[in-house]
Amino acid sequence: MAHVREPGPAQNQLPPVMGRSAAPVGVASVAPLTSDAASRLPPAPAFGQRSIAEVLTSAAASLGVPGFENKLDLPAAKRVCVVLADGLGRNLLKQKSAHTPFLRSVLQAGQGNIPVSLDSAFPSTTAASLASFGTGLPAGQHGMVGYDVLDPDQDRVVNMLGNWDAGVNPQVWQPFPTVLERAAGHVDVTTVSLPQFSTSAMTEAALRGGRFITGTTSHARTAGAAEAMAGAGPSLMYFYVNELDKAGHRHGCQSPQWEHQLEELDATVRRLSATLPPGTTVLLTADHGMVDVPESQRIDYSAEPALLAGVRHTAGEPRMVHLYLEDRTDDAARARLLENWRTRFGERIWAFTREEAIAGGLFGDVRPEVAFRIGDVMIAARDALALYDTRRVRPTALEVVGQHGSLTKAEREVPLLYFQADGKRAPRG
Repeated sequence: MAHVREPGPAQNQLPPVMGRSAAPVGVASVAPLTSDAASRLPPAPAFGQRSIAEVLTSAAASLGVPGFENKLDLPAAKRVCVVLADGLGRNLLKQKSAHTPFLRSVLQAGQGNIPVSLDSAFPSTTAASLASFGTGLPAGQHGMVGYDVLDPDQDRVVNMLGNWDAGVNPQVWQPFPTVLERAAGHVDVTTVSLPQFSTSAMTEAALRGGRFITGTTSHARTAGAAEAMAGAGPSLMYFYVNELDKAGHRHGCQSPQWEHQLEELDATVRRLSATLPPGTTVLLTADHGMVDVPESQRIDYSAEPALLAGVRHTAGEPRMVHLYLEDRTDDAARARLLENWRTRFGERIWAFTREEAIAGGLFGDVRPEVAFRIGDVMIAARDALALYDTRRVRPTALEVVGQHGSLTKAEREVPLLYFQADGKRAPRG
């Protein structure tokens, strides 16, 4: 069944939202956020100030594109290349600095008033953070509120990353124009990434706009980036690197394989510095960090009936679980479910409701259309814990070592590095 919705909002126009004290229309009168609940939840991402949503928007503003604010205080520029390294948490970059001589030199040089760290979106996962990066909006606006989430129209859990449901139109699910689309009318806009992402639903939803240059190796992508930027005009480039994230999921972020990919990233950024036109602004950031979860702590919660009492759907990811009730108006069932999870895992988790998440600003302001994509109850891991519903995930999912999605500093804090390319080997346009 296809989605049937009203036309999306016009460019630069946001629809009505629910603020931090509001609840979705039709939700039962759950108790408001208490001081105790507020103390359990970490602060919300710094949307509108210092988050992943401010990177592309500030880059566009630094190029003089109208309609954007330069919240990150970037210097005026003629060309900007934004490198997004999937899975590069700020803590990991600091821990592994011996593997990154070029990036270490950038950090040591300083960057004035430009912040050195940002908040990822919530959840701290690729779908939510890349959508915030691509649109300049929090997840409560763009609607990609997890790795997989409930589509209320279909009463079915749908994936937001690599396996989109046929009944979900990416441009209806995420109706806002992207930063790349808006900038393309004023400057040359290019995405440099892997071939499989050129026509993906994720790209269509949150990163559409401009030209798309592909390369299967980092050398091919840096060469394509240098050629694309060799022209004389102003330009904005998004350069995506996913090898760190893949190595982390498979081997862990403390593994030699992850360190090797970090060294490759350092070499890639060094090549960009040498081959992009002199004076090009280069920014390096990430969508989320990562933590390793030992096999013994990858737990199948579907084997424990109390943790699914009254639950119709499970979604999210192992470190940020969405639970959707059979009856979302049943306050007593929700309270029992929260208590069951807190009894089982204690201080190892944050367990909270949709209303508490919205009141706490975790998703930013939330459109009414997005509210019921969010779980009635959410479970976020606080330590090295991963939670699976093996009724609906493949057995190989339990083999994943490096994980993310939750509210810990290691997962939600990402770096922001700024420098200008020296262009020593830049091709001429």
